[in-house]
Amino acid sequence: MNQSPVLENLHIAASDYTPEIRFDVDGTFSICGKSYPENTFEFYAPVLSWLETWFTLPKQPPIVLDFELIYFNSSSSKLLYDLLDILDAHREQQDIRVNWHYHPENESAREAGEDFAEDFEYLNIHLQALA
Repeated sequence: MNQSPVLENLHIAASDYTPEIRFDVDGTFSICGKSYPENTFEFYAPVLSWLETWFTLPKQPPIVLDFELIYFNSSSSKLLYDLLDILDAHREQQDIRVNWHYHPENESAREAGEDFAEDFEYLNIHLQALA
């Protein structure tokens, strides 16, 4: 008999170089802070793996992913792209909303959100300036 995987909430505490990551099985996901880890792939591998496993669960609630990144380097950008690519692959079977929060004075964060929204034109990405 095939059993569905058991998945626990994923929480990775923020550090000086890495964001806080909270992926809850209820569909509430967030990535907040700074992202320039020494080994970006190694840091994000468990996040991508968790997300891939989440999509194998029999019933998933709608996803709301909140990004609030103050700064991220180019290698983090590539991994964020990979994460959004996984979401995009499931957008037709899943209700997914991505909120890209940025500080109004942080032009590079706003532009990154615009670039991701352009790259994933069919993914439900909303840019939101923080007050």
